Amino acid sequence: MHNFLDFEKPIAELEGKIEELRHLTGNDEVNIADEVSRLQDKLTKLLQSTYGRLTPWQRTQVARHPDRPHFVDYIKHLFDGFTPLAGDRLYGEDKAIIGGLARLRGRSVMVIGHEKGHDTETRVKHNFGMAKPEGYRKAIRLMRMAERFGIPVITLVDTAGAFPGADAEARGQSEAIARSIETCLDIKVPLVTVIIGEGGSGGAIALAAANTVLMLENSIYSVISPEGCASILWRSGDEAKTAAEALRLTAQDLQQLGVIDDIIPEPLGGAQRAPHDACQKVGDAIEKALMSMNDLEGGVLKARRRQKFIDMGRHSLN
Repeated sequence: MHNFLDFEKPIAELEGKIEELRHLTGNDEVNIADEVSRLQDKLTKLLQSTYGRLTPWQRTQVARHPDRPHFVDYIKHLFDGFTPLAGDRLYGEDKAIIGGLARLRGRSVMVIGHEKGHDTETRVKHNFGMAKPEGYRKAIRLMRMAERFGIPVITLVDTAGAFPGADAEARGQSEAIARSIETCLDIKVPLVTVIIGEGGSGGAIALAAANTVLMLENSIYSVISPEGCASILWRSGDEAKTAAEALRLTAQDLQQLGVIDDIIPEPLGGAQRAPHDACQKVGDAIEKALMSMNDLEGGVLKARRRQKFIDMGRHSLN
């Protein structure tokens, strides 16, 4: 059973009719099968038209969809032999960021990412994907470990932002984020980032200063959430739709601005409709990005990565 978004009401109604017909039995089974087939064609066209013209606010809703594949789903569908590595060796373990060694289609990698959780229990466990300083310091530790062993780093970003609580600030949240960005820009191994859902503020860029930055078709990436932007500029969360338009947070806008390198297409109706297929598309894109860096020496990888972000700033100013 799908969880439907507000704008998907016509899709939900059509799927409901198809489901009802499939449960009917009788002498006219051939006619029922024909009707189901007709409605399925209609559903496909409706999905194509609906998802072919999503507004930035609707893409924001899709990026936050509860059924969208999360970090743990990518580990299940895409990576082999995942060995989690915990703790920052300074304070403790932060379950909002998960990381460890794994194999991606035969290649050893270090994979790190935000985990939001799927239900109330796991969301609380992973703090809704909002990391504290120890989460970013763990990421730093794992990136340095990957550099020491000469293996690529893959980061999967899905967070509304870093945790804004007083305890996180007391333990040096901004410093931890800054150090994580610095480490991303400094390591001498390939670094590939995929925005798989939300990429929110410094909590996202802390893991995303990469050689190649990819976004799923219906993910978002912004300096602040639409709700946060609306509350500052209009003193009202009701203007979130307007803020989403202004923030240029969609993959399509960000590719045009030169902030990301490529967009990964999602299955029809969004990644939440076919999680396994979505994970495989992400794997294809990561594999392609890593292959393009196969013959590059560590110093070159680092220099190109740093130059990429310097040029990004110049591009935005022009």
